[in-house]
Amino acid sequence: MKPQSGAFAPEPSRAAIWAIPVASVMAGSLLTIIPLVATFPVLPPLGLMTLLSWRLLRPEWTRIWSPLPFGFFDDLVSGQPLGSAIFLWSIAFLIVDLLDRRLVSRDFWQDWVLASGAITFCLFGGRLIAAPLAAHVDTVLLFQMVTAVLLFPVVSRIVAWLDTKRGRQP
Repeated sequence: MKPQSGAFAPEPSRAAIWAIPVASVMAGSLLTIIPLVATFPVLPPLGLMTLLSWRLLRPEWTRIWSPLPFGFFDDLVSGQPLGSAIFLWSIAFLIVDLLDRRLVSRDFWQDWVLASGAITFCLFGGRLIAAPLAAHVDTVLLFQMVTAVLLFPVVSRIVAWLDTKRGRQP
């Protein structure tokens, strides 16, 4: 039997509305602990990318304080210094929120530019916090930034699909 849709469809459960975005952001952060064999690490910050995708798709779901618990979780599982993702993700969210309020209307290209700037800021800030300035990690960081920027539309599409699965339509 096909599920009912339209004006008479049953209201989605509050747990699904809340749990799907939270679980997707936490799963994005947990993907960084999967052991992958690579010449150099280029795995993008998928937790941050998922959180930014939810912020740009559903700004009413993500509060301005939402990077605090997610950043703390990401710091715990990624091995970064404790507080680095909390600080960097919060600053990135404040900047995205400020620019989002200034824009009259947005399209996907503007979302991509906003997210790319936030991701690049967080990766570069994480490099300054976690690695000494004499460390030769800038080339790897550049590859990671390019990978993250190019992968953002895929993450955004997955988040949009998850949004349809949780039952809230625009």
